[in-house]
Amino acid sequence: MKAIEMTKPRGRQFFANPGPTNIPDSVLRAMDRPSIDFNDPDFQEVYADSFEGVKRVLRTSHHLFMYNASGHGAWEASLTNLLSPGETILVLETGFFSDQWAEMGEGHGLTVRTLPADRRMGIDLEALRAMLAADTAREIKAICAVHNETATGLMLPIDRIRGLIDATGHQALFLVDTISSLGSLDFRMDEWQVDCVVGGSQKGLMLPTGMSFTGVSDKGMEAHARAGLKRHYFDWSMMLKRPQKSFIGTLPVNLFYGLRESIRLLEDEGLDNVVARHTRLAEATRRAVKVWSGNNGPQLYCLNPTRYSDSVTAILMPEGHDAEALRKIARGRFNVSLGGGLGPLNGKVFRIGHLGDLNEPMLLGALAAVEMALRIGGVPHGRGGVDAAMEFLEG
Repeated sequence: MKAIEMTKPRGRQFFANPGPTNIPDSVLRAMDRPSIDFNDPDFQEVYADSFEGVKRVLRTSHHLFMYNASGHGAWEASLTNLLSPGETILVLETGFFSDQWAEMGEGHGLTVRTLPADRRMGIDLEALRAMLAADTAREIKAICAVHNETATGLMLPIDRIRGLIDATGHQALFLVDTISSLGSLDFRMDEWQVDCVVGGSQKGLMLPTGMSFTGVSDKGMEAHARAGLKRHYFDWSMMLKRPQKSFIGTLPVNLFYGLRESIRLLEDEGLDNVVARHTRLAEATRRAVKVWSGNNGPQLYCLNPTRYSDSVTAILMPEGHDAEALRKIARGRFNVSLGGGLGPLNGKVFRIGHLGDLNEPMLLGALAAVEMALRIGGVPHGRGGVDAAMEFLEG
């Protein structure tokens, strides 16, 4: 392959990364303001509106705690506020992020069991049922599930997992990471009886990274009263004594102005319509990839249609071709930012994020850039992936 000359990209970047995501102009403008005291009455109104808005997006009437932290901070809050040293958690394997959550649990002195899975297919629900039924001593105190695994482009059916927990009569707490699903995929905290939800600002909520939160059920708060892991900055009991019932320390004031606007955008569109838009754009992306897979080309990493993610598509490169080289062409020639492979998938997979502030022209621009990059990079592929996406979106 001949050397590819790169020029400085021009124009606005097509950000097709699965997180952080595009920030709408109105959200940027809402945050563009001078500092204000977080105890100021004007800000307290913004805070209250945003706080209740997050609960509506979670579809919950339960407790909410918010943090100056990325999603990893909310993970830590979920574990340290609910569990005691040596207790057992069950992590459902989905990919890089389920691994990270498990590693964090071990770091806090928890006993971690993993329900293994073929990462291209997802967990076997019957294997989960069997594992829970076999736990007659009820050693498993919490089940940790990543609703949408951005590393593999795979989602878990949270409602069906809840049904299996109930069917076995197990009383484990149900913890769900919604960092890359909330505001993109259907999620119903109360209806699905999720005891602790982990969320973050930088994906479906269309904000900068830096704020995260946990929604907690009454059952979760009862467990918190007994939990023995050490905590301070993320301690819910301390937060309940704060006027805002969240945050130890200074609040990220400007982010809340953006959060109020992002919730307005979501609710003006309608949460059901937001979910339908993500489903539509995701299917268009998958149709493009299925065409590219011809001629021994790139293929969908997730092979289970019932587990396809509607917020990110992970694409496996053909043997002998480097995903990072493709990403470099897309970024250098066309100013399109694609997600890279994480952990063992580094260099093997690239990812197209289709979540947050995104519409058909934005997606088609990114898909066209990928198809051109495949051609320029000499990667074998079937021609006409963008046409397939367009044909679907025309319907």
